[in-house]
Amino acid sequence: MAYRTEDMFSFSAFDPAKFTEGFRDLAEKGASQTHEAYIKMKAAAEEATKTAESTMQSAQAGSMELGIQTIEALRTTADMSLLHMEALMGVKSVSELVELQTSFLRRQAEMTVAQAKAIQESALKLADTVAKPGKDAVEKAMGNVKAS
Repeated sequence: MAYRTEDMFSFSAFDPAKFTEGFRDLAEKGASQTHEAYIKMKAAAEEATKTAESTMQSAQAGSMELGIQTIEALRTTADMSLLHMEALMGVKSVSELVELQTSFLRRQAEMTVAQAKAIQESALKLADTVAKPGKDAVEKAMGNVKAS
């Protein structure tokens, strides 16, 4: 098959109008995709801000509750200790002293365990409450990514 030299160097196949139209279509498509991506990113940022605000409010409220529980536990321990000291003032024998001290230590240990359990439950509840908005947001984002 023979090629002619004039066919080989001919620019008649290149149409500037088609090139400009193709370039315009490509630019418009890119701008449209960029705008859609911006809208999605803006919505995600707004959702993340709401999630962060909710998380901070939950953390603050939970921290206050834990602080109040701790203060109450300290107050109860102090009251028990003062009552025990008053009872010790009225001791008349060594056996009464040993019985009183043993009883106090047992009640103190039981109360400390109960207080620790209550504070631990509150701390776990707080951790779940604080983590939930973030977990929900991640699940929602993963759902959106899978849908896309």
